[in-house]
Amino acid sequence: MKGLITKSTGSWYQVLDSETGKFFEARIRGKFKLIKTRLTNPLAVGDHVEFSLEQDDVAWITKIEPRKNYLIRKSVNLSKEAHIIASNIDIACFIFTLKHPETSLGFLDRFLVCCEAYNIKPLILFNKMDVLDDEEKEMVTNIELLYNELGYDSLEISSYSKLNLEVLQDILKDKVSVLFGHSGSGKSTLVNALQPELNLKTSEISETHLKGKHTTTFAQMHFWHFGGSVIDTPGVREFAMIDVEKEEIQHYFPEIFQTGRNCKFHNCLHINEPKCAVQEKLETGEILESRYITYLKLMEEAEENTAK
Repeated sequence: MKGLITKSTGSWYQVLDSETGKFFEARIRGKFKLIKTRLTNPLAVGDHVEFSLEQDDVAWITKIEPRKNYLIRKSVNLSKEAHIIASNIDIACFIFTLKHPETSLGFLDRFLVCCEAYNIKPLILFNKMDVLDDEEKEMVTNIELLYNELGYDSLEISSYSKLNLEVLQDILKDKVSVLFGHSGSGKSTLVNALQPELNLKTSEISETHLKGKHTTTFAQMHFWHFGGSVIDTPGVREFAMIDVEKEEIQHYFPEIFQTGRNCKFHNCLHINEPKCAVQEKLETGEILESRYITYLKLMEEAEENTAK
């Protein structure tokens, strides 16, 4: 029997039978857990699997189909490398909020780098536009223009004023999508605005720390009435890449990779090499300093992971 993983709580999974449309509670056989991997979870929401039924309609997952892509985050358990958030994604939406809570450009860049590395189409959603004053809206517009110039699609939205929600619905129609962003950025509220009957649990921003409270504790797929599905995920603090050499990092920054072709040395890492075209554009402001800082941090992390 073939199915789709639609929920993952860590020890149990929910599988949708591809033929009957029936949902089953499922577990994995012990041999799955013995597969050598640098990931903490062998299965993720979005995975296509084979399973068999035993007594009490409990499904046992016996095989996982090859993934076309996936996104991962750094594992909370420091003894492990990373945790798969979702797989087989058509479009990954990053919810950027200028405030309540504030989203850093570094966090956005890490997300975009992971999308580049794992071949996922990203969409930047500038959320909570209804709470911004004119000066703050101008800031968002400037950020949006910078990332549009890099080739990234974006959309300004609001779950409360319904700004551009019909446009977003057309984008998500018939696709497997996933929402990412800090806790409190409005992921669940956005899902509810697009499809109220889902009635996902939401929470207010903590006034003490101006950060979101976790409301989603496990990943789950929900199906849109207009076609397609969305994977709701817990708030992600940090995205990660595994098995990536430091020399590869520049490939995932389109502007750095393109500019790097004009460096004197073909193997230039754009740190302190002579006649580096990237350094020259950095000085003139043609390459964003914030993105270059993220590039350097990812280079350091890749080197540390290689050393381990």
